[in-house]
Amino acid sequence: MRPRTAARAVAAVVALFTTATATACGSSGGGGGGADAQVTVKAASAGSFPVKVADCAGQETTIAKAPSKIVTSNAAGLEMLLRLGAGDRLIGTGFPPGRGSLPADLAEQGAKVPVLGDRAIPKEKLLGSGADLYVDTFGAMPMMGGGATGPSPEEFTAAGIQHVYLLSTACAGTPKAAKAPRTDLAQIEDDIRRLGAVTGTAARAEELVTGMEKRIGDVRTALAGVPQERRPSYFVFDFDAGTKQPVAVCGRQVANAVITLAGARNVFADCDADFKPGSWEDVVAKNPDWIQLSVRNRGSEEATRKAYDDAEAFLKGFPATQGLKAVQEGHFVRLGSEVTTIAGVRNADAVRQIAASVHPDLVKNGQ
Repeated sequence: MRPRTAARAVAAVVALFTTATATACGSSGGGGGGADAQVTVKAASAGSFPVKVADCAGQETTIAKAPSKIVTSNAAGLEMLLRLGAGDRLIGTGFPPGRGSLPADLAEQGAKVPVLGDRAIPKEKLLGSGADLYVDTFGAMPMMGGGATGPSPEEFTAAGIQHVYLLSTACAGTPKAAKAPRTDLAQIEDDIRRLGAVTGTAARAEELVTGMEKRIGDVRTALAGVPQERRPSYFVFDFDAGTKQPVAVCGRQVANAVITLAGARNVFADCDADFKPGSWEDVVAKNPDWIQLSVRNRGSEEATRKAYDDAEAFLKGFPATQGLKAVQEGHFVRLGSEVTTIAGVRNADAVRQIAASVHPDLVKNGQ
């Protein structure tokens, strides 16, 4: 087992990558619609600038023209921009994607993006990057070099960098963050549309969102006759966050929406957070019907498969978990952390894969 301190450190990194919320800050999903998001999409649909976008406090930024040099704070924004076709304008990223974590069609281009910081980008390096747009996933967080220790608005302005956020992730810790569990991907879709508006790739953004809605809609239709009480309980076992103290994936995390849309019930949906340190006693008390073996891509199929094998072997051998219903029945879902807890287009694929595992008679081909 890994030491408790290591587990907490890894969990903190996971939380920074994937902090999630349902917020009224410019989003049309979950926490109530936002006029700023609607204005953004409308302007982009007309193929025109300026475009207005708001931060978590409602402070607007006006984008006068499509940016030509973009830096993003981590792999979530990086992947969205690559999918939007703005990869040739990316000049740097922080928290780069791990080897093998980007899908094959994006990996080569993603590998060419300069890494300005293995974690948060140092302030001086960001301000001196030459960027005209910074896409921030984190918002104002004091730990791990998040937004609270980054450049001030005045410093961004002086450097000629406009600062925009992925609201689906950056607003989780704000007072305006909704407390209800997240049950859909509307805010991720809004972020894709917002980035499409800002980068002048609105048509591509609509294609991506339409594809997500089609995949999710197919699952929803297939599961329409399954009542809530027949939907199995589900626990995400974040193996890389440590085995001594499990991390609970809570209601405000994007994974809660993925699980819900897939026709399952997150056993920790009622904890009011995105992630929260848990205990094996809590997991045993929940006795989930299914357990997701959640690991990071190791860079090769063989290494990743071994990580899944190790996670499964732990649950089968650990006295506290070997008697769980899911363990006894072999009800494991092997699905990567990147597509489950990091906001993006692939969340829709994760919905289908989970649904195909827990409802195999109703949903086929989860890959």
